[in-house]
Amino acid sequence: MKAMVLAAGVGSRLKPLTDTMPKALVPVNGKPMLEHILLKLKTSGFTHVIINVHHFGKQITDFLDSRQHFGLQIDISDESGYLMDTGGGIKQAAPFLNDGEPFLVHNVDVFSNVDLKDMYECHVASKALATLLVASRQTSRYLLFNKDNCLCGWCNRETGETRSFYPGFDPSQYTEYAFSGIHIISPDIFRWMDDWTGKFSIINFYLSICPKTVIRPYTMENLRWMDAGKIESFADVQAWLKEEK
Repeated sequence: MKAMVLAAGVGSRLKPLTDTMPKALVPVNGKPMLEHILLKLKTSGFTHVIINVHHFGKQITDFLDSRQHFGLQIDISDESGYLMDTGGGIKQAAPFLNDGEPFLVHNVDVFSNVDLKDMYECHVASKALATLLVASRQTSRYLLFNKDNCLCGWCNRETGETRSFYPGFDPSQYTEYAFSGIHIISPDIFRWMDDWTGKFSIINFYLSICPKTVIRPYTMENLRWMDAGKIESFADVQAWLKEEK
């Protein structure tokens, strides 16, 4: 199985830690974030990983070389010249990903107890274009799914903004879920991206195509999920990982 780790962000929410290193190499309980994610992917059966790099990208490639790539086949999607955002980054990595099999995309700063293999298998069985790990946790921005468990829109509870390409869209009629930074994507996604160029958000892309295809949520009872990409939650992530040992 194949996965992509989104590791190109500049890590502005983790300053000053990211003033001298990429977010992916910020240590969490003595190990870089990237190492935690790669080991989880390896344990879950993923053997080929693509990592996009931008901010202090050479530090990441040097780190991977020093660890013999953790016994994985690793390819680098280089965004050193221009940061492509999540959607643009996935599209740029198409030469590594578009081989006819679904692939997983995982934010480097996301920690969870989700069973990645089960999520992958559920995606394959569903025949959806994409399957998104979601949760009912409190946040300001939610993805909206209809009674058939299909993505239909987005809302921001703080600003009141909503977004959907569905005619007559009413956000009160849908289930709200918070996106959790892990998704399984079928390779047909690249056909849908033909008219998208440069830097773009994968969520904006999903919202634009959801009336014409199937994008499903993946939920899990007792999901534990944390964002290690911001200073205010960093200590909580480290404490949780100590509990898990």
